Amino acid sequence: MDSHIAPVELKKAFRLINHGPTILVSARFGGTDNVMAAAWACALDFDPPKLTVVLDKSTKTRDLVEKSGMFVIQVPTVAQLKLTQAVGSSTLHNDPNKLQKAGVELLKFEGFDLPFVKGCSAWLACKLIPEPHNQETYDLFIGEVVGAWSDTRVFSNGHWHFENADPSMRSIHHVAGGNYYAIGEPFSTK
Repeated sequence: MDSHIAPVELKKAFRLINHGPTILVSARFGGTDNVMAAAWACALDFDPPKLTVVLDKSTKTRDLVEKSGMFVIQVPTVAQLKLTQAVGSSTLHNDPNKLQKAGVELLKFEGFDLPFVKGCSAWLACKLIPEPHNQETYDLFIGEVVGAWSDTRVFSNGHWHFENADPSMRSIHHVAGGNYYAIGEPFSTK
């Protein structure tokens, strides 16, 4: 593992996605890995930490999540914009080389047999909390966060510090039609 990656306390894991970034969702089952982009993810609870994510019925990632009961939410960076667009606009159903074509490299975190995408700024390993009605009716999935890590160059001591990091490390925010914004400057009421 890279020396600048460190665990995040689970009680602060919600902070990794609380700023509304576009995320990557990955899952593994039966020797198949997949990664997709998603814009609709949200922190749900603190103890134990939970989050929600919308996974359309047509995606292979959703199938892998439902079969394995596990998934990863990760926060891609500006440097991963093309990778994010590529995994979000192609499907493993039609292209078995999707991940290779997109340039996806995977990391391993001890104790987790999941596909973590290298180069992201944050990773949340999640155990699916099955809610069949929500999943079928709304494509809404709930995950309990069972492991969390960050790239300490942009997130440490429970806080993001994009303003002090290389701009290529900023999170991206999809607005529509392949258009994104990078997170902007910070403001404080203190």
